[in-house]
Amino acid sequence: GALALVLTVSFAVALVARQGGPAKPAAAQAPLPPLNTAGYALARPLGITRAVYEFAARHPEVSRYVPCYCGCEADGHRNNENCFIGARDANGNVTRWDTHGFSCAICVDVARESMQLYNSGADVASIRAAIERKWTPLHRTKTPTPPVPAKKR
Repeated sequence: GALALVLTVSFAVALVARQGGPAKPAAAQAPLPPLNTAGYALARPLGITRAVYEFAARHPEVSRYVPCYCGCEADGHRNNENCFIGARDANGNVTRWDTHGFSCAICVDVARESMQLYNSGADVASIRAAIERKWTPLHRTKTPTPPVPAKKR
C-alpha cells in the first residue's frame, strides 16, 4: 500500500525531473508497418532487433541525435535512426523500414544502449555523450549526426 504509493510518486517525480516538466503524451502514431526479417541473417536475436526498430520508430527525438559507427555514412546515413527507418510520412509515422539494421551488430548495439539509457531516465544529451564516450575511441568513423538541440527555456 503505502510503500507502493511512495515508489510510484518517487518515479513520477523522477520522470518529471528528467523531462524538465510534466510528461508530454506521445504524439499519436499510426501502427508500425510489419517488420519482415525473413531471409535476413540477423546480427542479434529477433526480440532485440524488434525492440530497437520500435525504439527508433517511437523515439526519433533520441535516435536522430545519436551517431552510428559502422561506416553507414557511406550509404548516406546521418544518425542511428537512419539504420532502422527508411521513410516517415509528413506526420512522422514510419512508412518504410531500412533493412540495414537487421544485419549490423554495431547499429543494433548503439540503438540498444540508447534505449537502455533512455529507459533509465537519461536525457538525449546524456545519451549522446555516453554513446560517444564508449564508441568513438573504438571506431575510425561515425555518421555526421547533428548536435542535440539546446533545451528551450
